[in-house]
Amino acid sequence: MTVRRTLTAVAAATVLALLPHTAQAAESYPAPRPITGQQIIHDPTVIRLKSGGYAAYSTGGVIGARLSKDGKHWDDAGNAFAEPPTWWYEYNDTGDPWAPDLSYRDGRYWLYYAVSSWGTNHSAIGVATSATGLPGTWTDHGKVFSSQTTDHWNAIDPAIVKADGKLWMSFGSYWTGIRMVELDPATGKAVPGATVHHLATRPDAPYAVEGPAIVKHGRHYYLFASYDACCSGVNSTYKIRVGRSASVTGPYVDSTGKPMLEGGGDLLLEGHGRFIGTGGQSVFRDRGEDWLAYHYYDAADDGTPKLGLNRLSWTADGRPSVR
Repeated sequence: MTVRRTLTAVAAATVLALLPHTAQAAESYPAPRPITGQQIIHDPTVIRLKSGGYAAYSTGGVIGARLSKDGKHWDDAGNAFAEPPTWWYEYNDTGDPWAPDLSYRDGRYWLYYAVSSWGTNHSAIGVATSATGLPGTWTDHGKVFSSQTTDHWNAIDPAIVKADGKLWMSFGSYWTGIRMVELDPATGKAVPGATVHHLATRPDAPYAVEGPAIVKHGRHYYLFASYDACCSGVNSTYKIRVGRSASVTGPYVDSTGKPMLEGGGDLLLEGHGRFIGTGGQSVFRDRGEDWLAYHYYDAADDGTPKLGLNRLSWTADGRPSVR
């Protein structure tokens, strides 16, 4: 997911003026939490560290790192790794990783990430662990799961969730959409011969849904996914949709009952005002509250990708909304 700045500030302002939905959307969605410091990010995953403060990892660099003491001021903290593990070069010439996922279990931080090339599903998901979750402390453990050009899925955009005593990884981008496999908790890697479950897709090619994140709230599991196109500055059409299921493996449906396997999904957040192409999302827990982390393209700053943070609230019938 290479980040590209495509328009000047003047052109960005022109695009905003031409967007028919902007005024309505600006009234419908809250602005992200104001932050300072290093705001540039793409495909963020955020966690509150056991040692205090916050870490965010992202696409860019060798998994770009940001650190914050309060969740409001963020500092550039270099990269997760000093250099790419050699096996990454099997999937692209630059050792460029994408879309990490950060979690904590069994006394360690776990960092999942993808390596691939634009436009192919010759892809792999890898995993690293750390005692502290801080950049420069990660030990890579190699491939978790991979896909080939003969497969009907794309092994990128990993996201981890525990359910019913098992560990699961959702993933997927275009091809046939969002998939899921069971992981071995001891290794963090796919169970040999694991069933590849199908969670969400679109009715028509190119099946533009990717970047899953699954969380449990109440008795349901919620699948958040990015729909449409990223990575084109203020021309991006990314938006976040969500469905829910009583089972982690689905079926996921929206509030009308339409399955996400048939293109369903309630619209949670889309471009509004200066905040264009909202997506690449993850969800993290902080002091009893759920937060949505995502990137947007700032139409007031040349379409630069920046960190968006909004709290999630839940309706009485268990539907999420941003605030």
